[in-house]
Amino acid sequence: MFFVDTFEFEGLGNRSYLAGGPHAAVVVDPPRDIDQVIAAARRGVRIAFVAETHLHNDYVTGGLELARVTGAQYLVPAGAHVSFARTPVADGDTAGVDAGLVLRAIATPGHTPHHTSYVLEEEERGVAVFTGGSLLIGTVGRPDLVEPRLTEQLARAQYASAHRLADELDDEVPVLPTHGFGSFCSSSQAEGDATTIGKERTSNDALTLDVDTFVAQMLAGLEDVPAYYAHMGPANAAGPAPVDLTPPGRADAEEIAARLAAGEWVVDLRSRMAFAEGHVAGSFNFEGEGKLATYLAWLIPWGKPVTLLADTPEQITDAQRELARVGIDRPAAAATGDPAGWVRRGEQLVSFPRARFADLAQVRERGDEVVVLDVRRDSERVGGYIDGSVHIPIHELHGRVGEVPQGTVWVHCAGGMRAAIAASLLDAAGRDVVAVDDGFDAATDAGLSLISG
Repeated sequence: MFFVDTFEFEGLGNRSYLAGGPHAAVVVDPPRDIDQVIAAARRGVRIAFVAETHLHNDYVTGGLELARVTGAQYLVPAGAHVSFARTPVADGDTAGVDAGLVLRAIATPGHTPHHTSYVLEEEERGVAVFTGGSLLIGTVGRPDLVEPRLTEQLARAQYASAHRLADELDDEVPVLPTHGFGSFCSSSQAEGDATTIGKERTSNDALTLDVDTFVAQMLAGLEDVPAYYAHMGPANAAGPAPVDLTPPGRADAEEIAARLAAGEWVVDLRSRMAFAEGHVAGSFNFEGEGKLATYLAWLIPWGKPVTLLADTPEQITDAQRELARVGIDRPAAAATGDPAGWVRRGEQLVSFPRARFADLAQVRERGDEVVVLDVRRDSERVGGYIDGSVHIPIHELHGRVGEVPQGTVWVHCAGGMRAAIAASLLDAAGRDVVAVDDGFDAATDAGLSLISG
């Protein structure tokens, strides 16, 4: 009898899998922090294989280290150019995981040229397919992360790969992708958290549209690529080093001030409400409960030292683990507890107001001159935007703060989290800012005039 355990990483929108039988198992697309995978396998099941579907663009893999620690064979697509010893896998190759349980490779190019899916077969019958960034829930992985000149070619390959999976596998086979749960590696956002070949056959555009229509729609809907993606593929190809999750050194108020003065980043992980009420001047707010790794790694200049501030040591530990998954390996320092202890004697925490769209409507009705800054993505703004608003997507704001018009800035996104990040960036730059902590649907209810994109 086989089993499949799922590891979910909500911050990155990804999943990893541990699958096998009574004695041995395979890990597919493992995370950087391998300790949890090893712990999950301690039921007496030996990790015999570690399999990569592709060289990931959105996180650093733990595959090489997991294979080293466990003695497992490291299965990597043969077409992936890597700098370490591995077992190259080509289309049709098989690996005997346990008695009667076999892993079979299917070449599914599209997300990358070398992308490979793996079918888990029990007694020669497919019982699950690990599709990585190929066939996702209701969509497919994006084809534009490798080389712009290959994008259309890979989009067509993605279409063919989806059809190959559907043609070779029975309707009841569960589809187990790595991406698609909020990951920017997905060409569009999936709905639901489980699917099968049969469900995808009737609902996935790659399997219901003709190839030209599918490719045109996919290419038209691609979002901006997070900046840190440029560093993930090379890190995975080189062979990531083991991750160090020991606690960072404790920073006192003097060290925090010195790091800020040196141009380093000090990141406050507390809730956006707590941050707005009182924070260290010059610090940035990336909520630990939000998409911390995605947005911090997207905005921070790569390699810039980062100091973390939080309510508790546990929050630092969680953030450190999440950041390691995207190659921010060691915080320079950290501090927890009462924020009043994060500033030097004689200095004060600073604050800025939070508001709703109804408050913005009232300010405009009074005739007050304010700047409305929309930090949503281009695709969101197309659905409608506040008349007269300035648009700078959150991932571009740090380099474009100087473009924000003078005056008090009311900054909004779709729900509040990105607006809080933007408000902290503007506040650190010395701007007067109001963070709109509200769902964008409330803008219409408040009577604000919206323009269709």
